Amino acid sequence: MTETGDAERARLAAQIRNLNISFESQALPTLLNPLLTVELTIQQLKVLTMLVTTDDGMTGSGLSETFGVSMASMSGLLDRLEAQGMIARSSDPHDARVRRIHATELGRSAMRRLVASRPEFADDILMRIPLKDLRALAQGMTAVGAELDRLHQTD
Repeated sequence: MTETGDAERARLAAQIRNLNISFESQALPTLLNPLLTVELTIQQLKVLTMLVTTDDGMTGSGLSETFGVSMASMSGLLDRLEAQGMIARSSDPHDARVRRIHATELGRSAMRRLVASRPEFADDILMRIPLKDLRALAQGMTAVGAELDRLHQTD
């Protein structure tokens, strides 16, 4: 007896989730060193993460509201991030009184190293995978990427 399409889809999705948990566990030691060497506080990391995920940047007041801290506290935090080259402030194109805060390329790069680094996709691993499996992985990841794009377009 063969599985139905929905049953196979559910089984494969569970298998992929379990593999991802395994990958995350195995990757943790690799991710630990960059985390321990970064000179950012947890609050600075949180703010930088928010800024990395926005194309238009954010305002200081928006960030202080999001994090439930005073504008003075947020301003000091932003000053320290700016001094490290992680963020830049600029005038809002629609209202010159407003300053927009954006992650710099250095800030984006730091976040990629800390959060988005995926050691399981390093060249030394990928180059050892049989070509047919690598093609299947690329096809699957392309499909996941397309679904993520569709999801973000509906937001």
